[in-house]
Amino acid sequence: MFVTVANASEVPVGQFKAVEVQGRRLLVCHTEGGFSAIDDTCTHDDGPLADGWLDGNAIECPRHGARFDVTTGKVLCLPAAVPVATYDVQVEGGQIFVKVQ
Repeated sequence: MFVTVANASEVPVGQFKAVEVQGRRLLVCHTEGGFSAIDDTCTHDDGPLADGWLDGNAIECPRHGARFDVTTGKVLCLPAAVPVATYDVQVEGGQIFVKVQ
């Protein structure tokens, strides 16, 4: 089931927004390629990725510099070794919807 998380206008290209969906902290990220959603938790030390910054498709954790691709969840830079979870996103009528199972 898809859940409304934000207006698309709230998340400009190059920015992200922290949201809570069904008890999970997520980041809705807006890159040049569109919107994506990932867990808001670094897999290295459980720190909040929302305190980090987005550079293209990569988000960097501020604690130890782990980087993840926000479109795939893939680890781009150590010390993280486990990818972050990603979630399906749809945009309709100016609203962002995320599917959390």
